[in-house]
Amino acid sequence: MYVDCPTCKTPVEWSDSNPHRPFCSDRCRLIDLGAWASEDYRIPSQQPVSEDDLIESLHQQDADKPH
Repeated sequence: MYVDCPTCKTPVEWSDSNPHRPFCSDRCRLIDLGAWASEDYRIPSQQPVSEDDLIESLHQQDADKPH
């Protein structure tokens, strides 16, 4: 099966032999990662999360981890 590379749109074989799938190369994978890191991509939310809610959620995750 072939898919288009999300970055450059080159057809890419989707198989175990392609370590970069769904990308065509490490370069395209890193370009995509950089776009996420610079917040070019965002996941929309219906309601904003306050900083206090975020901190509480992180504390809860830490409390739920086995020690």
